[in-house]
Amino acid sequence: MSATFTKSMARNVFYGGGVFFFLLFIALTFDTMKVLPKRDNSQNITPAVEHGKKLWETNNCIGCHTLLGEGAYFAPELGNVYPRRGPDFIKAWIKGQPTGVPGRRQMPQFNLTDAEIDDLVAFLKYASEINTNKWPPNIEG
Repeated sequence: MSATFTKSMARNVFYGGGVFFFLLFIALTFDTMKVLPKRDNSQNITPAVEHGKKLWETNNCIGCHTLLGEGAYFAPELGNVYPRRGPDFIKAWIKGQPTGVPGRRQMPQFNLTDAEIDDLVAFLKYASEINTNKWPPNIEG
C-alpha cells in the first residue's frame, strides 16, 4: 500500500461510503416498513380512540406527559398507565385534579365530560396495546 493518500483515493472512500450508507438506509427503511404493520395495533382504532387522541392533542397532554417515550418529562409516562392503574383509577384521577397536595406537581382540571374521559381512557388503552418492543423499560414508565 502506498504511503500517500491521494485525492482520488479520498474521493473513492467518500463516494463509496456515501453509496454504502445510502443503501443501508434504504434497506433499514424497507425492513421497518415491513415490520411496523405487525406492531402498530391499527386494527383496534375505534371512533372513541380517535376522539381520545384528539382530546390528548387539544389539551396538550404531551406538554407534560410522555407517551411511548415522546413528549415532556414533567409528568409520568402514560404509555403503560392503562395496564398499570386500570380504567377506573385513570377516570378518578382525571376527575380529581388538581389534588391540592402541597409541594406536588398538579395536573390542571380540564372539565372533561364523562364521555370525553371514556374516550381518553380508550386512547390510553389503545396506546398500551401497541407492541413497543418493551418500552417503557420499567413498569412505572
